[in-house]
Amino acid sequence: MGNNSDFETALHTLFARVFGESQPLNTIKRLSGGASQETWALSGGEHAVILRRAPGGASMARSSAAIGLSAEAKLIQAADRAGVPVPGVLHVLEEKDGLGDGFLMSRVLGETIARPILRDEAYSKARAQMSAQCGEALAAIHSIPIDSLPPEVQVSDGLAQIAQYEEIYRGFDAPRPVFELTLQWLKANAPAPLDTVLVHGDFRLGNLMVDETGLVAVLDWELAHLGDPREDIAWICVNSWRFGQSQNRVGGFGALEDLLNVYNQRSRLSITPNDVDWWEMLGTLKWGIMCMIMYEAFRSGADASVERAAIGRRVSETEIDLINLLEAAHA
Repeated sequence: MGNNSDFETALHTLFARVFGESQPLNTIKRLSGGASQETWALSGGEHAVILRRAPGGASMARSSAAIGLSAEAKLIQAADRAGVPVPGVLHVLEEKDGLGDGFLMSRVLGETIARPILRDEAYSKARAQMSAQCGEALAAIHSIPIDSLPPEVQVSDGLAQIAQYEEIYRGFDAPRPVFELTLQWLKANAPAPLDTVLVHGDFRLGNLMVDETGLVAVLDWELAHLGDPREDIAWICVNSWRFGQSQNRVGGFGALEDLLNVYNQRSRLSITPNDVDWWEMLGTLKWGIMCMIMYEAFRSGADASVERAAIGRRVSETEIDLINLLEAAHA
């Protein structure tokens, strides 16, 4: 878009096209959150929706792992059909819309920020049942037929991710002994893979919409890929995603046994907490290397934001977590 006036004009035209001339667009608000995509709240008449859009409208994926917004919209529609709680996709942007790459989805009410979800009394009931709800949602995600997925969804198993992240890590030429030991351990102890399923890829607080009753929607599907179901289960167990509530292995709010009881019943698998350990270590290493990426973006000036610097400093937290996981593995 050339300027804000062009952008707003295109939004008004889009809103009228999708919802009718009798439902004029009244409110346009840029929302916080979303590390790689623009998120806009639009409302008018009886409709309140979210526009998820590539930055500036450019069709540019965040990384080689991101599938792109049109594919993400198709995934959310497939998830909806499978019974996963997701916002409804209302319109995928077309060239004639003049807004670039993105889609409109229904606006779901709730909270995504971890601190209130994990600490406020208003969410105490939600915390008590969210592990089971996450187990149910993950089982539904992993049941989505692979032949119904868009071609942008690629295979990425555990060993492939080790190779991918080790290459990134080596590129920094900044050896970290804990990372070196973890890489060796992961390669030496890789479990036999389970049948390939659709993996959400970033299933954790921040990407889950929660209200007082618990989980209401799974958001941000841009890192979805084909892989091992234990990856999704383990990612929400990574200590960094417990946000200070480390005693609760699942997201800082619940017990892994509660998640697995529901997940195994729905999926007809027999995954145990010990089966998740290797994947939790991999997830912790991946996040540590992501933190290195964040710091390098800050150091180089590519993104000199305080956020990048603050996340970059968390590399040391992941090293502590990895030492604890390695010691537990050898106990």
